[in-house]
Amino acid sequence: MFSKILIANRGEIALRVLRACQELGIKTVAVHSTADSDAMHVRLADESVCIGPPSSRESYLNMAAILSAATITGAEAIHPGYGFLSENAEFARSVEDHGMVFIGPTAKHIRMMGDKIIAKATMKELGVPLVPGSDGKLESLEEAYEVAKTIGYPILIKAVAGGGGRGMKVTHTAEDLAEAWEIARIEARAAFGNDAVYMEKYMDHPRHIELQILGDNYGNVVHFGERDCSLQRRHQKLLEEAGSPIITAEQRQAIGKTATDALSRMGYRNAGTLEFLYQDGQFCFIEMNTRLQVEHPVTEMVCNIDLVHEQIRLAAGEKLGYTQEDITFSGHAIECRINAEDPISFVPCPGKITMYHPPGGLGVRIDSALYTGYQVPPFYDSMVAKLIVHAPTRAQAIARMHRALNEFVVEGIQTFIPLHQHILEDPDFQKGDYSIHWLEQFTARTHAS
Repeated sequence: MFSKILIANRGEIALRVLRACQELGIKTVAVHSTADSDAMHVRLADESVCIGPPSSRESYLNMAAILSAATITGAEAIHPGYGFLSENAEFARSVEDHGMVFIGPTAKHIRMMGDKIIAKATMKELGVPLVPGSDGKLESLEEAYEVAKTIGYPILIKAVAGGGGRGMKVTHTAEDLAEAWEIARIEARAAFGNDAVYMEKYMDHPRHIELQILGDNYGNVVHFGERDCSLQRRHQKLLEEAGSPIITAEQRQAIGKTATDALSRMGYRNAGTLEFLYQDGQFCFIEMNTRLQVEHPVTEMVCNIDLVHEQIRLAAGEKLGYTQEDITFSGHAIECRINAEDPISFVPCPGKITMYHPPGGLGVRIDSALYTGYQVPPFYDSMVAKLIVHAPTRAQAIARMHRALNEFVVEGIQTFIPLHQHILEDPDFQKGDYSIHWLEQFTARTHAS
């Protein structure tokens, strides 16, 4: 086991990893920008190193500064958290080249799954079902017309190097295809420096279902069930559930076996998440995240397993130590992302926390680095907390989340707390009757009224 780990991240995920390290008896090194000098993970770590000014590019994305901090502090491994450098194959390789362990998958698999065309081709070869679409990137507008004619409208044009909804355009008719093609390529070039796009069939009422997996260095891979992440605004998740209200145990077992068989054949190691669109009883692979997910706590709650502990164990060369049959699922869990944003306009609202009182009670968990007096900086992602609840049934989990949100006090900034309260009260959500398009329609109705 490692004696010291550097945490190459900030906010709640840095604190989450720090706590796991402490429980395992591992010393921690926090890196931080000048804007995060007073951050909670910096205060609690055994050592801290300032790696640059507030700009992410000059601090949390500065590979040389992070590697230097790890070297001078004697860290044996680096945990990237999520975001920033967590899916950067060059960084993963550089960590290994400097004689340290990257707590995550190999650079090869990060690179492979980071290219959506290669990822889809790989999964298709391994027997994982895909969304109908082009076999690879589209070479011309003429080819786009041919593929669209084959799979039928509506279609979705997506950036090969995309993420977060950028470089993604829907078109319902052939007359609109040329404009969507051009806009998607312009957005992709501006966002990613790569204007390559591909095409998928656009599903009108899918669920976003993802499967959490872990693999060790010895070919063993297991899954920890599905998460329903369909409540999204502009392709950004706001609320997640485990398990999904519409997935049966038989479906979970079937897609889980398909996924774990595929990743075992790949030789995949450490944590990863396969993302699917699910509609009319069919799972269709869309991408794989080669890292820990923001929403991993709901899986931990229903499986009673610490995924960060497992990441660290596996990175240290230990075996999984259990089989798929050993993993059981209990109850239902819900996570609400609490963003420092106006709940109506969604405009970011950084500022000083004048009062902070998190909820408590049985089955309630808070992952947050907030405290009274903390200054939420304007330079980073607006998510400042995750509220997670667990209960024997989904109805009880909804009631528990509603109660916890009512207890949650964050003053000095605007947050999503009121938005989540409205979502929980909606009859469609209570019935589990929603798709990835539902939240956009819900917020439009709410704002109109």
